[in-house]
Amino acid sequence: MAKILVTMPDEFLNRVDGIATSEQRTRSELIREALRTYMRRNVITDNAKAVRNAELLEKMLG
Repeated sequence: MAKILVTMPDEFLNRVDGIATSEQRTRSELIREALRTYMRRNVITDNAKAVRNAELLEKMLG
């Protein structure tokens, strides 16, 4: 597994650590899950946008 370096404000990191502690997970686990969720939402949004664009194009072309 690769390691990365991410910078963030101390206050934000404190909030991340608080959530990780309350959920009994590591900081890394929490951040990985957050990124997975972000990527899933982006795919869904992109797919929905593609469908809307296709529908608009079909209407324009008749």
